[in-house]
Amino acid sequence: MKNLVIVESPSKSKTIEKYLGNDYKVVSSKGHIRDLTTTGKYGFGVDIDNGFKPNYEIIKGKKSVVNELKKLAKESNLVYLASDPDREGEAIAWHLKDTLKLKDDKYDRVVFNEITKDKVRDAFNHPRKIDDNLVKSQESRRILDRIIGFRLSKLMQSKTGGKSAGRVQSVALKLIVDREEEINSFIPEEYYTITAIFNDFESKLFQYNHKDIEIKTEKEKNDILDKLSKTFEIESIDKKDKNKKAKPPYTTSTLQQDASNKYNFTGKKTMSIAQKLYEGVDLENETTGLITYMRTDSIRLSDEFIKNTYKYISDNYGKEYIGYVKETKNKENIQDAHEAIRPTDINKSPDKVKKYLSEDEYKLYKLIYYRALASLMIDAKTLTTTIVLNNNNYQFKTTGSIITFDGYLKVYKDYESTEEKILPDLENYNTNIVIANEIVDEQHFTKPKPRYTEAKLIKELEELGIGRPSTYVKIIDTLKEREYVILEDKKFKPTSIGILTTHKLQEFFSNIINVEYTAKMEDDLDKIAEGKEIYNEMLENFYKEFEPLVKTAFDEMEKKEPEKTGELCPECNSPLVIRKGKYGDFTACSNYPECKYIKKEEKKIIEICDCPNCNGKIVERKTKRGKIFYGCNNFPKCNTAFWDKPTGEKCPKCNSILLEKKDKIVCSSCEYEK
Repeated sequence: MKNLVIVESPSKSKTIEKYLGNDYKVVSSKGHIRDLTTTGKYGFGVDIDNGFKPNYEIIKGKKSVVNELKKLAKESNLVYLASDPDREGEAIAWHLKDTLKLKDDKYDRVVFNEITKDKVRDAFNHPRKIDDNLVKSQESRRILDRIIGFRLSKLMQSKTGGKSAGRVQSVALKLIVDREEEINSFIPEEYYTITAIFNDFESKLFQYNHKDIEIKTEKEKNDILDKLSKTFEIESIDKKDKNKKAKPPYTTSTLQQDASNKYNFTGKKTMSIAQKLYEGVDLENETTGLITYMRTDSIRLSDEFIKNTYKYISDNYGKEYIGYVKETKNKENIQDAHEAIRPTDINKSPDKVKKYLSEDEYKLYKLIYYRALASLMIDAKTLTTTIVLNNNNYQFKTTGSIITFDGYLKVYKDYESTEEKILPDLENYNTNIVIANEIVDEQHFTKPKPRYTEAKLIKELEELGIGRPSTYVKIIDTLKEREYVILEDKKFKPTSIGILTTHKLQEFFSNIINVEYTAKMEDDLDKIAEGKEIYNEMLENFYKEFEPLVKTAFDEMEKKEPEKTGELCPECNSPLVIRKGKYGDFTACSNYPECKYIKKEEKKIIEICDCPNCNGKIVERKTKRGKIFYGCNNFPKCNTAFWDKPTGEKCPKCNSILLEKKDKIVCSSCEYEK
């Protein structure tokens, strides 16, 4: 009888089974197998009156998976629960143990931060039992999100027409709405700059009598220009050696930010590619994970990786390039259970594995690899020169910088701005006077803070201690799916319903839907994970404050009137309005329920491309439940259909049609990916 190993991902199971050999059978739970029911008070699936006891059920579509796991568990000597090394993974392991009714002597919990043969085998030599505190922390998060989500979503649906609200989602939306309102209320202020233009450099006015100066009006600017000549005295030349430090290795947040800024990847795309690099890539003679676990907010590196990387730096660049470990700042809300995102083997350089990766996988791996390598290299050294010129007691300044030792920039210059600015050697001039070719002025206006890009929003959420590395992508996707925000020039702009939802939540829940309270919740969840706080006491304290606010809001919040179309009902002459239904918006009489008229909408036919199997067209269609799919307009004669949107292009390998799937283009028949 073999030992059974249960992991989350099917692709991960194939890799790990190769490492462990014939005594182990590795299978996948395909993620969570259970979730809260929708029974009980308000459909929470939680017994509010009995210590917030959760009630779980098998997730729809997972019964066959669970039955197969039960069968395999009975036939096995020992069951190893090898889900991901975070709270979510710990909870999945506990649900498996509970559902499969595994006794303590029948199971072990194994965790590994990287999927390589040595690390996986080592993990099986050091198993442990499930950490109940981590499970309770995840369970508390799930219950909090269920209670807040169910109660506030129902409130928003009935009062504003909004589709949902949530513990973190609504705070993220508030940040976007607050920024938009700052922009709308911003009053630009005029100011001027004055610059002296010389043959080899430019110098900008910054002080008068060695005190900082601001030029706010045209009169002030003209008064200064009247006092200036083209003759400048060299007042000082200051040269300083400075060290330029490498950044620490990536966390989930910083990886998503850089991938967005450098490659225009969405957070979802970045995490999807990182998951593949973590779970395993087929190289020439092995299948191995190329990076460590990609959901982390720690910048810690293992001693083994540091040692191996120092040797790699010495061998490839010289001992003088060996640097130091970037210290972890004692930042609140940091979970230091595992490492930063780094390559599993520093010797597997991007160029060595490039032929085994897609273009996007190679880009992301290269980003991760060189960030981790650079973090352990010595500082770059620069010589910064500052020249101050004087003109009738007005001081002008120019700064230049050159790299005197490249340090970590030896490997990282492609990812960081390293433009040098060389100034003329004024120290060796025969005179301390320089003559400007011209003095120019320029009018400016102050600008408000810009709207959030995805990268900036993720950075803000992390700095404020809101959410967790695994949640950023879902938060942003939810805001877009609920139509609370739209993207304009790759920046988030709140919609009218997003603004209304935020205003109503702030009117009734400002002491809960805010940055400070949400960050405190994260801190409480951390304390539960550390065994320093009792989970149901935290939930009880929250619910006692939250539920009375909800009841007040249901009683007192004004209901948004449905939007009028400008047409009159043909049956009773009342105005027609747009109402929200289970399967989308529809037009109906405002005099409901006295008048039940519903306007039949003409179906718009949206052609996508030619049908690959007949002379028809692939058109956008909807199921009875309102889900979009793409099918042939010659149905039922031709039953060609796709859930993902066809591109109209043919696969270069098998000539089947290509589809848009999430953030990539894939073949509808073979494994080709564009």
